[in-house]
Amino acid sequence: MSGSSLEDLLARRAAFGMRLGLERMRLLLEQVGHPERRFSTIHVVGTNGKTSTTLYAAAILEAHGLATGAYISPHVHGFGERVQASGRPLDPDILAGAVADVEVAAGVVDAIADEPLTQFEVLTAAAFLALARRGVDAVVVEAGLGGRHDATNVLGAPVVVLTNVALDHVAQLGPTRAAIAAEKLAVVNDSARLIVGGVDAELRAILGTAGLDARITIVDRLGDAPTYQAGNQSLARAAGEAFLGPRFDASVADRALAAVRVPGRLERIGVRPLVLLDGAHNPHGALALARALPVVTEGRRPLVAVLAILADKDIEGVLDALVGRFDAVVVTAVASDRALPADVLCSRVAARGVIVSAERDPADALAVARVIAGEAGAVVVCGSLALLADLAATLRRTAVP
Repeated sequence: MSGSSLEDLLARRAAFGMRLGLERMRLLLEQVGHPERRFSTIHVVGTNGKTSTTLYAAAILEAHGLATGAYISPHVHGFGERVQASGRPLDPDILAGAVADVEVAAGVVDAIADEPLTQFEVLTAAAFLALARRGVDAVVVEAGLGGRHDATNVLGAPVVVLTNVALDHVAQLGPTRAAIAAEKLAVVNDSARLIVGGVDAELRAILGTAGLDARITIVDRLGDAPTYQAGNQSLARAAGEAFLGPRFDASVADRALAAVRVPGRLERIGVRPLVLLDGAHNPHGALALARALPVVTEGRRPLVAVLAILADKDIEGVLDALVGRFDAVVVTAVASDRALPADVLCSRVAARGVIVSAERDPADALAVARVIAGEAGAVVVCGSLALLADLAATLRRTAVP
């Protein structure tokens, strides 16, 4: 099989959309022999920073001699990016083979369940199956949405990381931080160790009333980090220590962290001008990016954003956090029925007094931004991981070592 076969296999499930719930997933895993029981896990939940924390934690476990996998979502450069072993995307043929095998079992589940399995459910089961076949000792798993009803909540992980809690996906998870936290904390079993970041007075109070029997470690001082990735690294380090116990070696962990590159999170792909990619798809993530800009852009000017936002996000919150930090903004729209039209976004940015133009095609928007920035400036592509995914082919052609 080829990488395109993987895309084709998963495309068949895209029409079934996103549906929360665990019954279909449990039936599917039973059909394929419960591969998730053949390795131990760290489960990562939270509003922002999940992918970075997942990859950092997996690197730490691998560096300590464990054959380690990682499961992340969404992807930037292709579905194969979501399933990794030993720090690299799994061979696409191996993953496609697992998807094909899971599809056979999915046909059985579709016939007996109330609704067909979703793309995310099939891919999650295939990831577990492929990594089990690989013989990994441990897998660090990123939750897709929330926690309680997410397809990944079948693990009973001994270590859970809650990266932070902010308002996002409120239609599915609830309108308050307390409601959202409850959904995410539902993955924690009574014997688990819980690592928590982004703790302020409100979240501390929420944790105090959550009724958890798990041992909680709060990772403080994340706000002092020069970039938000340093905070995610601190969470991963704490998770690795909780998982490994006496085997944990801080110097080994630090070397592992230094080698990790996270796609679409402060990812550097060009130098003249400097081009950075960052999802920054909600106010919390946008504010983290805004705080990091002076360091990660090295003071270059002009500073230009390529911006697209999904219509169901907190658009005003993202714009409030970000656009005032840029000399110019080029807006565009992603290839999704959830996309905010470029002309609508352009008007909202213009209302803030920022120089703005609109391009319907993301590749054209990136090209225009590069011209505005010139060789001495910097371009930041942000606002949606879907934008980064839409630009993946263009970015591969223009990326530099």
